[in-house]
Amino acid sequence: MSAVKSFEDLDIWKDGVSLSVQVYEQLKDCRDFGLRDQLQRSAVSVPSNIAEGFERQTNKEFIQFLYIAKGSCGELRTQLFLASKVKVISEETAIKLIEEAKKLSAEIYKLIEYRKNYKI
Repeated sequence: MSAVKSFEDLDIWKDGVSLSVQVYEQLKDCRDFGLRDQLQRSAVSVPSNIAEGFERQTNKEFIQFLYIAKGSCGELRTQLFLASKVKVISEETAIKLIEEAKKLSAEIYKLIEYRKNYKI
């Protein structure tokens, strides 16, 4: 395992970007602009907060932004569930993306716990 020098080295950031891209791809033809925009914002919030927290350069702030990213995963899962219920995306697609968001949330939590015990 190589040293993490930037947020781009973090697997959770890469996974967050991938999830965001998948959300954008699923919604490219969506005409429900309110729900589409909300879904896209919550998806983009995940890797954005990971990056911002990393760049803050303090462990306490990094953890704070990781919690925000984790919260955005929950927000995204809720919106995906709603989007499937109102037929904006298929139930199958929603389930797949929700599972990815759950996995990402768990990985973020693992990093939070690691960073809480991190000694500089």
